[in-house]
Amino acid sequence: MSLFSWLRPAQPMLPEEVQQRVESLLAPSALGECSLREQRWVVLDLETTGLNLNKDQVLSIGAVVIEDGAIDFSQQFERTLQCDKQKLGPSVLIHGLAPSAIAAGSHPAEALLAFMEFVGDSPLLAFHAPFDSHMLGRALKDYLGYRLQHTFLDVADLAPMLCPQANMRKAGLDEWIDWFKLQVFDRHNASADALATAELALILFSRARQQEIQSPLDLQQRLGQWKRRQQAPSL
Repeated sequence: MSLFSWLRPAQPMLPEEVQQRVESLLAPSALGECSLREQRWVVLDLETTGLNLNKDQVLSIGAVVIEDGAIDFSQQFERTLQCDKQKLGPSVLIHGLAPSAIAAGSHPAEALLAFMEFVGDSPLLAFHAPFDSHMLGRALKDYLGYRLQHTFLDVADLAPMLCPQANMRKAGLDEWIDWFKLQVFDRHNASADALATAELALILFSRARQQEIQSPLDLQQRLGQWKRRQQAPSL
């Protein structure tokens, strides 16, 4: 045994059928030169027990698909995950998730595996994507021993990049919904927030095309350049 083997977290012991499903998951595709309209995007929102990246847990997953330039309502995902009652905090009240609903939820491993099968090889969009990416990645590692490598683009960065006239660099989802005058009748649960984020993303894709950003790869590269400029020290 290696001297440092105890530092590595143990791999979860999975039933053979589950392990086979994990091994059959599609590898993520790199963003390419197809048009923004042709790309299949999975728009994700997570509800969690809190905001601690290392301790809090995923409570629910909501996702919708953008494909062929529109939200495809035939492709939606919603799942509540079981969670230890001791880990439930005040955020549960905000999400509207009753303890009974959480107790009756899916086992996290099953819910997470079903979600990754739903994602396939598609890139992901989220509002404040680094948080969702980290929480989802940690849950997948803990419950399935799976390493998340899918591309995430952050709608919270795309919006100010493509709409600098709004002058809202650090705005939240509600503020962008108000700025674009979107009619959103439900918020603060995973599915509703994923849908609101998808509606915002469609507007932003239209703005991107107006700015000669035609492909997912173009969008990713332009976003990277914009973020580096934002982080550069001002002279």
